[in-house]
Formats: sequence, C-alpha cells, structure tokens
Amino acid sequence: MQRNESALIVRHAPPEAVAAAIVTLHGGHELSRRTAHPWQPAALRMLPVLRAAAAALPPDVLLGQVHYRYQGWNDADPAHDALQALDELQRLAGTVPTVLVGHSMGARAALRAASHPLVRGVLALAPWCPPQDSARHLGGGRLVVLHGDRDHVTPPAESADYVRRAREAGARAGLVLVRGGDHAMLRRSGDWHRATTEIVARILQPDPDSEGLAARACAADGAVFL
Repeated sequence: MQRNESALIVRHAPPEAVAAAIVTLHGGHELSRRTAHPWQPAALRMLPVLRAAAAALPPDVLLGQVHYRYQGWNDADPAHDALQALDELQRLAGTVPTVLVGHSMGARAALRAASHPLVRGVLALAPWCPPQDSARHLGGGRLVVLHGDRDHVTPPAESADYVRRAREAGARAGLVLVRGGDHAMLRRSGDWHRATTEIVARILQPDPDSEGLAARACAADGAVFL
C-alpha cells in the first residue's frame, strides 16, 4: 500500500550520523477518508510531546512524525503509513534504534508497527487498544503505556488488558496511570511530558530495565500511579 508522497516528516535531522530516532504518531478518528494534514490539531498536539521526548537525548537523535494519508483508522491505514515511514527512515538513516510515541489512534498504529526491525520500543499515550487487537507480535519488545485514569475516550481498562496480553507474548510491558489525567493530556500536562522524557530516554538505554519509571511499570503486578 505504497504512495508517492513521503510518510515521514523529519522535524530534526542531525548534521552528522543518526544514532537513534523518535517518531510520533497522532490521534484521529475511527472512520474518515478526509485527507490528513500536519497542521490539524491532533498533529500539532504531538509537537510538545516530541520536544519532551527529545529533551534528555543528544542532538544526534532524529525526530520525526508519521504523515497519514487519512484522518481515520479505516482499515488500519495509519499502521500502514507508520510502516512506510519506518522503511523511509531506514533508507535515510540506516538501522537505528527507534522509539515510537503514539497518542490515541496513533498509539494503536504504533503498536501495530512495533514488529518493524527498527523499533526498540513503544510509548503509547492514552492508546486505543480494542480487545480484538493482537499483542503476539510484541514478544521481545518494550512497551510502556501512559494513560489518564479519567480518560473517557479510550478506556484505561483496555490498556491494562493489552499490557497483560503483551506480557503473555513475552514483551517487557508496563502501565503508568496519571491520576486525574484526561484523554487530551491537558490535565497535568507537565507530568505527561516529564514522564515521556524519562521513558523514551530509558528505552534507548543499553540497560532500559535497570531503573526508572519504565522499569518500575514493567516490573509491577498492576499499574504504577503518577
């Protein structure tokens, strides 16, 4: 399902060799064939998230965003876009460790694309994780879900179930609940951003499971609260 235009928007390209990459995926609608644009509100919401994700990382990390064809999930269209963006990233920068950071529908797409060889791990923000979505392909991967406990759009309980299924598949997976957090990540936005900074930096470390919020979440029997 290729297309002529690029599926990868590069927000920052290191002047020298790329050591790693962070790629964001924004939210959308269940069904819509309307053209997606990088200036629509859902996409703009991810720009401060991308800055937060890069805050503790050196300048040799490429920062990118998936450019969807459509605003809706439809037939997993954003997941196909994500895979194409990762292929483009590999041609551009080589086989660099990559963290996908997705919100809502974008998190669902990131989880679908997590089997791509570039992907070191996924940070799923308020993800859309319907029960029919498989987690078997995540075996051996890393997943941290950050979800507001007052999210009335995507249920935190479905995130918890997805984390459970990811663990059963062999993934290092954990759930962090933001007390009072909403779906738009506006309430306690500073805490969302600080957690994003820490988790992404830790996923890219050689020993990501040794310490920090992500390690605590992956080791916990249930959710860790923020």
